[in-house]
Amino acid sequence: MRCVIARFPFDLVKSEVVAKMKGVKPEPVTGEYVIIGRHHYPVKQVGEVITRQDRRDFSAGEVTRALTRLGFTCRPAPGTEPAPVERTAVETASAQLGGAAEQV
Repeated sequence: MRCVIARFPFDLVKSEVVAKMKGVKPEPVTGEYVIIGRHHYPVKQVGEVITRQDRRDFSAGEVTRALTRLGFTCRPAPGTEPAPVERTAVETASAQLGGAAEQV
């Protein structure tokens, strides 16, 4: 698949990305990460390995989009999941009774 990372075009193949990451020790995850095999790699680390560019040259979003299109599972930074929306008592009761809990 052809993609652009840091204004440079790359032809990436999922099996080649897996092969390049084989034997690479995952760094501690502090931001967005990608699951490759049984390991969780920071997307910036994967981007650096597959493009051979400095991490400051590209964003995590560019690499995340490319890896997602290749079929890898990418996740946001741990602890940045959106907080659940609290519902009112009426909305909760309506949902329990099978009604649509919509706000007007």
